[in-house]
Amino acid sequence: MSGIGRTRSISLSGLRGEVVHVEADIAQSLPGFTLLGLPDQALQESRDRIRSAARNAGLPLTRRHLTVNLLPAGVHKRGAGHDLAIVLAAYAADGRVRGVEGPVFLAELGLDGALHRSPETVAMVMAAVDAGCSEVVVAEDAEAEALLVPGAEVRGFAHLHDVILAFGGEPEGEAPQRRPVRPADDDGAPGAGPGAPDLAEVAGQAEARFALEVAAAGAHHLLLRGAPGAGKTMLAERLPGILPP
Repeated sequence: MSGIGRTRSISLSGLRGEVVHVEADIAQSLPGFTLLGLPDQALQESRDRIRSAARNAGLPLTRRHLTVNLLPAGVHKRGAGHDLAIVLAAYAADGRVRGVEGPVFLAELGLDGALHRSPETVAMVMAAVDAGCSEVVVAEDAEAEALLVPGAEVRGFAHLHDVILAFGGEPEGEAPQRRPVRPADDDGAPGAGPGAPDLAEVAGQAEARFALEVAAAGAHHLLLRGAPGAGKTMLAERLPGILPP
């Protein structure tokens, strides 16, 4: 029996995050997909992206009219990081998965159903934990960085097919072949691996180097300003190499 499917995601405004409650309803009317709640263009495009991903994961979306509402309605939602929450809310409305009301889902979907990391994963996971939502589901290639957030209970998946199985669904066919995941470096940080730019290579720039070291040691924000050619990009590329685990 169909009802209202509910999941949760995170919307960021700068570095401030807010829990987004995703509702999905299936109506007995002509096929369609309506997305409400002030979505931006990237989020509007999720309708076709999600349909393709669901089909390639072995569990197509309903053929009836699907309405998805993103709450709070007055907050602008942006980016593709809500994809996973939307598709699971749609499945829940159709009675095809269960237990999706509690976790926060943070991942983009490829047309083949593969889960992709959101570039703002850490900030979104921090916002989820601060809001009391410690259980977080992310793409497999974002799991390492999501685990850096204290208090987060993280589950990483490579494909929508695997997420469906984990939440009681029954997709057709076998699990697709796993995508290769970029390995983390030895200290667990995903950014700086062997051959990455090293701050020790920078000659001069004593004040800027000191600012990078202070920011890395104290987990502070950092703003680089200067004329073209001053070395901003060179320094920024070398920051991951001095970040703690």
